[in-house]
Amino acid sequence: MTHTYFPLNLAMLRLLGAVAALVPALACAEGVPIAAVQSSLTAGSYVLDGVIQAVKQSTVAAQASGRIATFSVKAGDRVHVGQVLATIDDREAQVGVQRAQAQTDQADAELRNARAQMERTRELQTQGFVSKAAFDTANTQYQAAQAQRDQAIASVRQSAISQGFTRVAAPMDGWVLQTFAQAGDLAVPGTPLLVVYAPQPLRAAVQVPASRSLSVRQAKQTSVLVSNGSSPDQRISPLNRLEVPSSDPVSQTTEWRMDLPAKEAASLLPGQQVRVSFSVDSTASNSHFLVPASAVIRRNELSAVYVVANQHFALRAVRFGADLGSQGVEVLSGLRTGEWVATDTVRASQPDAVPAAK
Repeated sequence: MTHTYFPLNLAMLRLLGAVAALVPALACAEGVPIAAVQSSLTAGSYVLDGVIQAVKQSTVAAQASGRIATFSVKAGDRVHVGQVLATIDDREAQVGVQRAQAQTDQADAELRNARAQMERTRELQTQGFVSKAAFDTANTQYQAAQAQRDQAIASVRQSAISQGFTRVAAPMDGWVLQTFAQAGDLAVPGTPLLVVYAPQPLRAAVQVPASRSLSVRQAKQTSVLVSNGSSPDQRISPLNRLEVPSSDPVSQTTEWRMDLPAKEAASLLPGQQVRVSFSVDSTASNSHFLVPASAVIRRNELSAVYVVANQHFALRAVRFGADLGSQGVEVLSGLRTGEWVATDTVRASQPDAVPAAK
């Protein structure tokens, strides 16, 4: 049997390329499936992202100016109260101490002389050789010398305190969280050198949107959820909760703080991410904005959706709340009821993507 082969010419190759390029265009022409942002009445709990904070945390700063001579700790080191963490060049402070000590020695000599003069004048005044006015003058000179000596002693103490400022000590037992300087840097009073925190007690802090403040205040139960990988989340009941009486003017959120029991929080670290659940009365209904889980995009710290805008898609950052399963994902801010979002985020990311018919 004879087979006949037809070589592919240039025209056929171009035709095949055009067909291949037409396939994705046809797919985009079909339209990306979309879903409306819905408002749903649900009951249960609000879950917000939070962070662990150390209740006792101190930013240690220099109280004297000079070149840092030694810096003996780094982030992660354990420290004890009173431990010297850094020293500042104290040559100038030493000169101040020596000067004050010399002034004290001079004041002591002048005081001894004034005392002797006053006692001799008193004896002569008793014998009638000098007037009472002369004794009063000698007594006044003695009191002035005594005051100068007290002033010199105070200068010695002040110089010693100033020299002590060149030794930066730990204010508490704990761990070094962060350092901002090293040996050789110039220390300036008030400039932070490092941060020290106590491992206990700890608290969870969460930023609550202003629209949810009333519901959070009425929550019957609060739980801190700690992720343990594949195992179920650890649920910690805080000892108390406190609403900071101020609101952030930019994000329009209020900070809530919850102190944690020492035993359950022993494995937690400051800066660790947690979730905070505010349970509401089962008889109360609360309005949520919901979007399908397939519309949610999470890339590192970015949470967003593709929103329909002028028959195209625009990526918009959105703050999400709890995942309510089949109902969808709760939207805390960034979307309004009636807007439409893409449920196929891969296709919506294409430059020529268009939404499907509503």
